[in-house]
Amino acid sequence: MIKKNKIIIGLVLILQILATGACSFTSNTNKTQIKNQSINPDTPAMAAKMTNWESVEQVIGKSGEIKKGDLLYFSLPRSDLEVSINSIQLNPAFALSSWLAFKEMNDKVMVMGDLVLTQEEVNLVMTELIRGGIKITALHNHLMRESPKIMYMHIEGYGSAVALAKALRSGIDQSSTPIKAVQPSVKGEFPLDKEKLDGIIGKEGSISNGVYKVGFPRAEQIKENGMTIPPSMGTSTAINFQPTGEGKAAITGDFVLTANEVNPVIQTLRKYGIEVDALHNHMLFEKPRLFFIHFWANDDAVKLAKGIREAIDQTNSK
Repeated sequence: MIKKNKIIIGLVLILQILATGACSFTSNTNKTQIKNQSINPDTPAMAAKMTNWESVEQVIGKSGEIKKGDLLYFSLPRSDLEVSINSIQLNPAFALSSWLAFKEMNDKVMVMGDLVLTQEEVNLVMTELIRGGIKITALHNHLMRESPKIMYMHIEGYGSAVALAKALRSGIDQSSTPIKAVQPSVKGEFPLDKEKLDGIIGKEGSISNGVYKVGFPRAEQIKENGMTIPPSMGTSTAINFQPTGEGKAAITGDFVLTANEVNPVIQTLRKYGIEVDALHNHMLFEKPRLFFIHFWANDDAVKLAKGIREAIDQTNSK
């Protein structure tokens, strides 16, 4: 009986040793897998932790801003340009800021943006962007009668965040865009009644560098190449007011619309004397299909706010 017990105890010890070895092997294997995942940028589960935004900022040459939707956003105001319409000098924050937005999409990074360029810069920048693998999705005006003439180039790219940043920086360097420029500060109190504008438009706007801004995201989900695009990547209606004195304001921006909303919005804008400067696309494969209306007016700010609100009511916006 004693001999039998010794055999049983021996077998138990052997099993314990084998189990410990298996656990150790499994633990080491898991650690190796985790280690491999942590250095593999193509692993989707780790993608959100792999993008080094600091490296992107270093390439672009300035700090970005993390915006809603977990994207890295760069504003590049064309403070080097003096652009006017009918003797009204445009604040860079009003209509002259390039922007880039980087967002992790599955195992890669997507970038979208809009570059503010002079006519002479357009093809120099475009050629360099194409060389770097960046897609051009639109090229057009946003304004009319501005001097000098300004063009807006919409771009899109997929791949490594740093590679995209390098391609974009190389393209932007073909223009005179001041990379480290900040929006010029505007001193003094904002001359328009912000609370009144908020009340008419129906949403609280913000005042930034002397410009009243308010945005209206689309209520439905917008996708480009099957990937969901956050409003801050250019799928939100944007309205800007720049005071021009005596209760007046210049307004510009763009309405983001589906096809059946285009003409109701155009009719409403014209009803209030607001010019329609452009109607076009900004993307190539988005769903639902979107159209962008750019507009301009310089008139009583309250009147214009009423027109904007009535136009917004024609859209499926939040």
